[in-house]
Amino acid sequence: MKIGLVATFVTIFLTGAAGLAAFQGFPRCTSVEPETAKTGDTVTAKCENISKTSVSNFYLTDEKDDTKVAIASQTDTEIKFIVPKIKAGRYHLEFLSANKNSLVEQPVVLTVQ
Repeated sequence: MKIGLVATFVTIFLTGAAGLAAFQGFPRCTSVEPETAKTGDTVTAKCENISKTSVSNFYLTDEKDDTKVAIASQTDTEIKFIVPKIKAGRYHLEFLSANKNSLVEQPVVLTVQ
């Protein structure tokens, strides 16, 4: 009986650890600087796990339209991009996964003047 209980515990632990590891590797952005910019400005987004092998493209989205941004530089923890010509408003940063399966909207907001 003890062996079955230990095996169950180990299985639950390993499943949880695998899930946590997968979540920790998920790309996400935590801030942009400056928070307000205009067309042509370079903006820096601080992120995690955004290497070119996990993220293929970046966009600004206003919930209706997704506008691709020109990337000036990209590392695993930071992306610098140029604000495209878009109407003034509040935009979330969004990225396309490297496998091009999904667009993932980030909670970070950039205000374009």
